[in-house]
Formats: sequence, structure tokens, C-alpha cells
Amino acid sequence: MSQPESNRLAGSPPTIYVVDDEQVLLDLAEMILKPAGFEVCLFHDPQKALAEYTAAQSPPDVLVTDYAMGRMNGMDLIRECKRLNPRQKTILLSGTVDEGIYIGSPVQPDQFLAKPYQINKLVEVIRSLLAP
Repeated sequence: MSQPESNRLAGSPPTIYVVDDEQVLLDLAEMILKPAGFEVCLFHDPQKALAEYTAAQSPPDVLVTDYAMGRMNGMDLIRECKRLNPRQKTILLSGTVDEGIYIGSPVQPDQFLAKPYQINKLVEVIRSLLAP
């Protein structure tokens, strides 16, 4: 019973929220994830992503977020999303910090990827989080 609940219709693609304040990185994530069979929702602003997350009828299958984004960092976003849905799968991306940023934190991402990451690595990590 350790499977996260998904409200997706059978056969529909997994939904991935990608949050990054750099448009070029959002575009890159979309170019990587859509052909891999994912439904992708892009957010330039973490507060808008959180508002959409809160309003959504079902949470995304995976939340992918950058760390450094102005007023709200990626760990803040992960913390709020996991408060709403403790089983939310999350990936933290960063080119400015390493895994040490969340050591000792009561809420942690499921995976961490350092930027720049290899294109196939993001798909691989997402698929591993979605695996039964």
C-alpha cells in the first residue's frame, strides 16, 4: 500500500509540474519531458505554482523545482506541497547548492539533481519515482 494515490484516468500520462525562474530551463524541461510521454505544467513563479497546486483537483505525479527562485525557494515550495500532500514525489534541482541544503530538514525532496544535469537523467529520475 505504499503506492501514492493518483487521480489520473487510466491511460492518461503522468503530470509533472516544473518550477524554475529561468524560462530557458522551463523550455528545456518541456522539450525533454513531453516527448517522453509526460503531461507538463510549467511555472515561472513558485507562488503561482503553489496556488495552482492548491487549487488542482489532483496533485501532479511529480513536482520538479529549482532551488534558487527569489522570494520562495524550492525547499519552501516542496515543504508547502508536502504539507498539503505528504506523499507528493519531488525533485529539487540546483546549480547553486548541493544536498547539504536539506540535511536535517524534516521535509526533504525525494531526489536531487545538480545543474547542469544530463537530459536523460531527468526522465530517468522521474520514471524511478513513478515506478511501483
